[in-house]
Amino acid sequence: MTSSLRNGIVIGISALLVILVFIFFILPRVVSAPPEEAINGTSSGNSASTVSTEFLAPFSSEKLGTVDRDITYCTIDGVNLGMDIHWPESGEGPFPVVVYVHGGGWNAGDKGEERPLGGYLGDILPRGIAVIAVNYRLAQEYTFPAMIEDVKCAVRSIRANAEQYHIDPDRIAALGGSAGGHLVSLLGVTDASAGFDDVGQYQDVSSRVVAVANMYGPTDLTVPNAGTTSQSIQNTFGTSNYDDMGFASPITYITSEDPAFLLIHGEKDTVVPIAQSESFAKALEEAGIEVEFIRVANAAHSFSKATKNVATDPTIPEITVIVAEWLESHLK
Repeated sequence: MTSSLRNGIVIGISALLVILVFIFFILPRVVSAPPEEAINGTSSGNSASTVSTEFLAPFSSEKLGTVDRDITYCTIDGVNLGMDIHWPESGEGPFPVVVYVHGGGWNAGDKGEERPLGGYLGDILPRGIAVIAVNYRLAQEYTFPAMIEDVKCAVRSIRANAEQYHIDPDRIAALGGSAGGHLVSLLGVTDASAGFDDVGQYQDVSSRVVAVANMYGPTDLTVPNAGTTSQSIQNTFGTSNYDDMGFASPITYITSEDPAFLLIHGEKDTVVPIAQSESFAKALEEAGIEVEFIRVANAAHSFSKATKNVATDPTIPEITVIVAEWLESHLK
């Protein structure tokens, strides 16, 4: 065999190997790669996805009983807003979901805080319900309505991506306490006409929910109390005039189209007095909305004991069961 023939054979074999590598290894990755905007978490349109590649991964049974953390649900003002998906312990889906909104006076808190979320998870997840805990932009860096805009964007994002995550878009409820209770109540009583859906992605998707559980959250911010001092509303809402606070008050927006509400409030709460839930429950009832209102004896804010060594009634473990059962009944 001549050297020129030998060299030709080597070159031919090398070229064939390059072609095979391209066909079997490189080409499949190019074809299956997600769009650049999905990878980068950016979008040029309101209805386009801004979620991370992890969020785009299809649901599998391996996720049951696990948590997917720090998934971007929307990007607003350059801020990547994160959520944690707590998957139910069992079930085939599509799963109903509870969106959990943390408290903290609108200026603190995080979706990953163990209390009180951990207690709710222990009673909700075994019922085949997913829980998605969300973060939102906080005061004083951001002014209301940034917080409710983010919560609404979270619901729209979850609904828009329901198929990938094997979640039922028609069975979404919301749960929150204190400032989180205020935000989930506002989420429940407002539709797109309120203007809180005009920011963020997925604006062609509804942010409505089928049920709301508000734990000791303020609902009428025109009424001064220890949890909403003039300084605190100035820091969060940009005004110190209580007469101007109707635009941020859930009680302002109640209509006959609102979802069912569960209100649980401590009788000894001095931060957000129980009168807030009393007046809200009355207004809901007058509008023909299903509402369950539970008073917690010897309970201060966050259901802490008002008198030491005296149990609250119901106790915190009993409350978490009540919440889980109520949510389950409204997510069937």
